[in-house]
Amino acid sequence: MAKITYTTHDNKIYTINVKNGLSVMEGAVQNDVPGIDADCGGGMACATCHVYIKENWLDKLPAKEDGEEDMLDMAFEPKINSRLSCQLIVSDALEGLEVTIPSKQS
Repeated sequence: MAKITYTTHDNKIYTINVKNGLSVMEGAVQNDVPGIDADCGGGMACATCHVYIKENWLDKLPAKEDGEEDMLDMAFEPKINSRLSCQLIVSDALEGLEVTIPSKQS
């Protein structure tokens, strides 16, 4: 289990204990964190679970796959630290991860 902190675009903070094996997206959806729509349910077929990763976490996460890069091209205001939260699988190594949710999803 890892404690993940989700910050909404209007600076509301949700710190959630997410079970290992779930995605960061699933943790948000199961705990009613607003702003992560997850329209495709985690199939990497949309960009509605787009988040910004806190800079100090970028080197600690697995690299983006090509499909994720393609979906992020369709996201609202993608940045260098953009990720699809459905592609981030929770493990003890993600303890303390901080993500920010954009002001809207594509």
